[in-house]
Amino acid sequence: MSAQRGDRVERGLAAPERTLERERDLRLVAERFSVAITDEMAALIDPADPFDPIAAQFVPDAAELNDSPDDRPDPVGDERHSPLPGIVHRYPDRVLLKPILICPVYCRFCFRRDQLGPGEGVLAPDALDRAFAYIETHPEIWEVIVTGGDPFLLSPRRIAEIVRRLDAIPHVAVIRFHTRVPVVDPGRVRAELVAALMAETAVYVVVHANHPRELTQAMREAVGRLVRAGVPVLSQSALLRGVNDDEAVLEALFRGLVRCGSSPITCTIPIWRRGPVISGSASTRGSASSGHCAAASPVCASRPTCSTSRAAGGKCRSDPARRRRAARRGRGRGRGSSPTGTGGSMSIRPNRRKARLD
Repeated sequence: MSAQRGDRVERGLAAPERTLERERDLRLVAERFSVAITDEMAALIDPADPFDPIAAQFVPDAAELNDSPDDRPDPVGDERHSPLPGIVHRYPDRVLLKPILICPVYCRFCFRRDQLGPGEGVLAPDALDRAFAYIETHPEIWEVIVTGGDPFLLSPRRIAEIVRRLDAIPHVAVIRFHTRVPVVDPGRVRAELVAALMAETAVYVVVHANHPRELTQAMREAVGRLVRAGVPVLSQSALLRGVNDDEAVLEALFRGLVRCGSSPITCTIPIWRRGPVISGSASTRGSASSGHCAAASPVCASRPTCSTSRAAGGKCRSDPARRRRAARRGRGRGRGSSPTGTGGSMSIRPNRRKARLD
């Protein structure tokens, strides 16, 4: 991140009295992991709030540098399911197509954080041709998920070419773009980008939002442009401690998404004790014995005391042993799953503390 120290304070990346400390943290983390935040997201941050739910998602913390033996640079196993660059074929009937490895913002909880950022950036034309050839020669592939990185950072011309090539493959029935752009950089969703998505094949756009404050007027207008053009917009969220681990916050988020024309389809729940471990998240994973959430996301280190545990009277509601005992007594709640492959399933008992929606 190239902004000067004063600019970081002005944009909400640090409170004035913590400028030097935050500057050092930013520099150290940025040497290892990619760091970026758009003006739209920086404007939403309250620099006086050390637990700001927007800052928790995007502003780096020195705790990210604390490693553990369990850390994995590829926690979801993309590499072993990647037959060639740009393709991840984990499930028989669908593939990930990753034409770009750059994002407008870098989420501190991203499970692909070791793969993203400056470097190769965009898949070379010959590598992209080989990726399309792979899809063409595998008739079992029914759905192509265009991800990365964020594919909406590509020019409308490149997006249109991807859609055209996939639209020409008879056995591909669904093209799905996963993006943060309509939320974090909504000005990019212009008429040219919307037109690039037009095809005979069904094209869906899945946006990612985690807190109702992200649903700005500009975001609603961007989603509206897609919806009015006939592009179905879905949404996904990650359950993040200190950000949205509250039933009132989640309700406001999901209702807000529906109101602007996006249908929530998934709420990802990382399970760090039993699932893969994201590199640099050692200090943010709780343990059952410590009374902290064993299913915590990397942003949980932003709170000195686990809010989920606090709401349970000091007993962690996400403790796997506690969940098993509750299930045997018939008190288990609904099950959630991690469709992205970041973990298993777990019972959820929402934090009932007073919601912070502002």
